[in-house]
Amino acid sequence: MKAYRCPHNPLITTADIAPSEQDFEIIGVFNAGVVRVGDEVVLLVRVAERPVSRHPDVALASVYSVTQGRIVLKEFSKNDPSNDFSDSRLIVTPAGTYLTSISHLRLARSTDGVNFDIDDSPAFAAGADYETFGIEDPRISFIDGRYHVSYVAASPLGITTALASTKDFCKFERHGVIFCPDNKDVAIFSERIKGRYYALHRPNSGLFRRQDIWIADSPDLRCWGNHRCLIGTRQDSWDKVKIGAGATPFKTPEGWVEVYHGVDEDNRYCLGAVLLDSVEPWKVLGRSGEPIFEPETDYECEGFFGNVVFSCGVLCEDEKVKIYYGAADTSICYAEVGLGDVLRSIKPI
Repeated sequence: MKAYRCPHNPLITTADIAPSEQDFEIIGVFNAGVVRVGDEVVLLVRVAERPVSRHPDVALASVYSVTQGRIVLKEFSKNDPSNDFSDSRLIVTPAGTYLTSISHLRLARSTDGVNFDIDDSPAFAAGADYETFGIEDPRISFIDGRYHVSYVAASPLGITTALASTKDFCKFERHGVIFCPDNKDVAIFSERIKGRYYALHRPNSGLFRRQDIWIADSPDLRCWGNHRCLIGTRQDSWDKVKIGAGATPFKTPEGWVEVYHGVDEDNRYCLGAVLLDSVEPWKVLGRSGEPIFEPETDYECEGFFGNVVFSCGVLCEDEKVKIYYGAADTSICYAEVGLGDVLRSIKPI
């Protein structure tokens, strides 16, 4: 499918972000939630940073301490054979697994959707028991006069999804965990449907190795139930290994459109679309057979985790699907796909 990539890509890179802690370095700025507020495009950007070790034989992990109310460092010897450093994202020890980086959310604003003013400090960061390894991948839904942010909360207790809300992106109210581990990629529909709230989510079944998109509903955005499997992975396809919700679904005359991500056997992340019924969103009307957007450029194919385009937020405006996406888990980029092209790519089920 023909996509327009902004010639200024990447829009936001690690060089544009100041670390939140002394002696930390930024390793990735990606996976931003997006919403339009008046004449501004507002991004909540995931910023991944890590402590810089001054000793070649010592690896560091950063952990938020609830009792101390700040980030503390843990040291691990690289000479200890019981410690596993084979995955650059993890430190696996006999006492448990730690992340080599910790993420927070940073606010960025733009009047043209391309040139962003970025805050110098976090807008929202780890601050609770279930967030001690950081917070990641926000999705923003404007409902009932407030901006509701679903986000991944990581800790030794597992990967959960929590909810926060704000009226102004200056002060955030935490509402706690809404989906238990291991569950992520939660995207809340931006309006009630017959008095109920709906959300897409992605539970992880370790036993059966299933990572599919489910749908749930709620009377209050806190308690979620009536869980149903919505769509699954497909054999011999670009979304064979796992799928997950991407952006907050947006409504069209044809129904709700969800831009989701799919992963193949080579760990290549692409974006596709699924069309859901406007009043019964658990009913799938159609699904794209091929990706609507896939990694092609150097900045999408090379980086911290290459061959990845991953979106937590799109805007549907002027008959265009405006995609803000993380490229190679390293930077934030922008692309546009025609809404008509997206709808025509969706094949009835």
